[in-house]
Amino acid sequence: MKAERASIGDVLVLEPQVFGDARGFFMETWNARTFDKLGIKAQFVQDNHSRSKKNVLRGLHYQLRQPQGKLVRVTAGEIWDVAVDLRRGSPSFGRWTGLRLDAASRRMLWIPAGFAHGFLVLSEDAEVQYKTTDYYAPEHERTLLWNDPALRIDWPLAGAEPVMADKDRRGTPLAGAETYP
Repeated sequence: MKAERASIGDVLVLEPQVFGDARGFFMETWNARTFDKLGIKAQFVQDNHSRSKKNVLRGLHYQLRQPQGKLVRVTAGEIWDVAVDLRRGSPSFGRWTGLRLDAASRRMLWIPAGFAHGFLVLSEDAEVQYKTTDYYAPEHERTLLWNDPALRIDWPLAGAEPVMADKDRRGTPLAGAETYP
């Protein structure tokens, strides 16, 4: 497994070793010993799988209590994946990183607890699977405003209007958001 730091914080871009031949391919997406060597000491408790259409924007979600670290990968299609650092004590507080994740490259993104996370579907459809380090707790879920001018996230919408849930459209700007110490 290759790992490189994203542009902020402790977010890592992971590239698994893929073994392929005429039959198809095999790869490990999670191995506690391998991830431990990379400095990721995570115990996952939940797997999530979503399917979305083009221009669907999900997020930017986080849980104030029971914060979740996430290991994100795309198993069909392509997305623009974004993480925003909400840890007030971090040198990258209020900054974001984004990158394309797609099924063809098989790259994954490790987003530690303390970040808001969201993605925009770039292909006609996309399936996103992610492991979390804590359980979903709707009573603790918060949504950061996806288009907050203070964040200036460069969503590759190409003039299209994103398709969103009401809670995502009505997110809280960073200036008024509950954050982590």
